[in-house]
Amino acid sequence: MMIVGLTGGIGSGKTTVAKMFHALGVPVYNSDIEAKKLMNASKVLKAKIIALLGEDSYSDNVLNRSYIANKVFTDPGLLAKLNAIVHPEVKNHFTSWVKNQKSSYVIQETAIIFENSSENRFDKIILVTAPENLRIERVISRDTISIEKVKERIDNQWSDKKKAKLSDYVIHNLDLEKTSFLVAEIHKQLLKLSSFTY
Repeated sequence: MMIVGLTGGIGSGKTTVAKMFHALGVPVYNSDIEAKKLMNASKVLKAKIIALLGEDSYSDNVLNRSYIANKVFTDPGLLAKLNAIVHPEVKNHFTSWVKNQKSSYVIQETAIIFENSSENRFDKIILVTAPENLRIERVISRDTISIEKVKERIDNQWSDKKKAKLSDYVIHNLDLEKTSFLVAEIHKQLLKLSSFTY
């Protein structure tokens, strides 16, 4: 089965694109959602996160996302340590999930692929991009956080230009109709590739 990575900076609209692929019958694994589930469910993960970030990482036994975000997005070293704890668990969970799918290809939606040197895990990579001002607007309206906080998160990710050079497909997500057309075209290409090589 072909494994396709779907990535893009915060606010680029990768989840919107993922939903379009899902509507075409493609199984999609949302790494961010699954990571949060694992961080809430796994006692081992909880213990490691509390050891790294403190007791306030959980409130009433539930992941305190705003506290963690405030801690890690201003400290790249701390963010790297948190990722080193969480990413292996997500990787193992994704591998198990793939075994239960029955399709030509699957998509793993993940915010960082190149930043943690995991591009070799994917057969193809799709990058979703959008202008920074639009990304900031989207995140502020979605998460009700300040411009400064959004920029901190953007600064922790590679630039679109740098990621585009390493991606197989790039979707400029400005107009939903055009994005939907591009998704359908990429889907056709991926179906052909998967039937030839798998």
